Amino acid sequence: MSLWYIIAAFVFFSSIIIVRNTRTTKKNLPPGPPRLPIVGNLHQLGSKPHRSMFKLSEKYGPLMSLKFGSVSTVVASTPEIVKEVLKTFDAECCSRPYMTYPARLTYNLKDLGFSPYSKYWREVRKMTVVELYTAKRVQSFQLTRKEEVASLVDFIKQATSLEKPVNLNNKLMKLSGSVICRVVFGVNLKGSKLENTYEEVIQGTMEVVGSFAAADYFPVIGRIIDRITGLHSKCEKIFKAMDAFFDQSIKHHLEDESIKDDIIALLLKMERREIGLGEFQLTRDHTKGILFNILNAGVDTSAQVMTWVMTYLIANPRVMKKVQAEVRQVIKNKDDIKEEVIERLEYMKMVIKETFRILPLVPLLIPREASKNLKIGGYDIPKKTWIHVNIWAIHRNPNVWKDPETFIPERFMDRQIDYKGLNFELLPFGSGRRMCPGIDMGMTLVHLTLINLLYRFDWRLPEGMEVEDIDLEESYGLVCPKKVPLELIPVHTQWT
Repeated sequence: MSLWYIIAAFVFFSSIIIVRNTRTTKKNLPPGPPRLPIVGNLHQLGSKPHRSMFKLSEKYGPLMSLKFGSVSTVVASTPEIVKEVLKTFDAECCSRPYMTYPARLTYNLKDLGFSPYSKYWREVRKMTVVELYTAKRVQSFQLTRKEEVASLVDFIKQATSLEKPVNLNNKLMKLSGSVICRVVFGVNLKGSKLENTYEEVIQGTMEVVGSFAAADYFPVIGRIIDRITGLHSKCEKIFKAMDAFFDQSIKHHLEDESIKDDIIALLLKMERREIGLGEFQLTRDHTKGILFNILNAGVDTSAQVMTWVMTYLIANPRVMKKVQAEVRQVIKNKDDIKEEVIERLEYMKMVIKETFRILPLVPLLIPREASKNLKIGGYDIPKKTWIHVNIWAIHRNPNVWKDPETFIPERFMDRQIDYKGLNFELLPFGSGRRMCPGIDMGMTLVHLTLINLLYRFDWRLPEGMEVEDIDLEESYGLVCPKKVPLELIPVHTQWT
């Protein structure tokens, strides 16, 4: 008799499994390309996943299914679908999947950018908005920005007499790093533990956190693969360099109690509970995790924006001439350039928007994870699915932008489009709960620097180089830098 019970139980549970599998197969998942066993679609990503995904989406549609190892993924590629992800279902799509190397660099996800959606994340987000990135705090760092930009201008003035190219990638990265070190860490970049390695560390970080790491897709052998490829050791090297810099900066604050106005001082007050963070107690690792976000986003994003703007201006002489004429007309022979003039430079704003469009700095937003079963664009998105938002695809879509491969700032003249997350045709900083909170701080430095570069100097290509020779290719990372450094020769003008 017991044998029949066993057989009946086996049949019963087998029926449940069959029903479940049948239900799974009946899900209306988004279309996608065929997959290989084990690796899925990873082999189709190539060296620039944003471009590869764009090409695939042209065939398989604006919401596309991919499989990366053991991870089910969908890719959103049009303004309409992205609006559903980042606005309509923002609360259900704003968490993060666990990613091995971002977790390591952020002290086990104690940051804002990679932390999953939780009470802790909401408190840190509120704190950054209320305490770190207010208009008042951005304004309070005006003197620091002015001094560091003046130092860059002095260097370029000296370079004009030599008639040798200036590596703008390097100089703009150093400028951005110097500002962030002072306003966030209360130290000068020169003499710090990052002085000789900051560019390598910052760009290396963006490569690591933007990588499609084997450890995330192959739970058993992934870490071994990453050790073979060198990704693991690269991550550890970056972590140790940043951790030493954080320790140096924090020690500096603890030894000098007169430092009260920068961001580390604010975070240390939270550690001591002088400023509240809801029910949470900040530890030193929390402080370092938050600093990781500010350092990397603050330095790399601003520097790359300025580099790409100058790249596209030198590649488009008509636009360069027009934007310089506007800047010089507005400033009118004044040597002391104030940040207030930014609002009057309408064409320069168009130039920056067009740079964001044609080269989105973060072509693939940090992956999101569906916190429940959803229906997006008419398709079923199961819980735990990773969601990639392909900003590159939106910005290069010919159905959204006329002549998307051509640099035309005037396209914004008749379109009331901004880059602060409300217009889904232009999303360089994302949108919704996960949108970058430090836009105003970064963009104020970008505007001030570009005004000085365009007002005080003319620029020309190195000897023997023509406009057609300018390399516009990007390297891949979470933030995309220019693959070939931008080297230009500054020229004395009547404005210098």
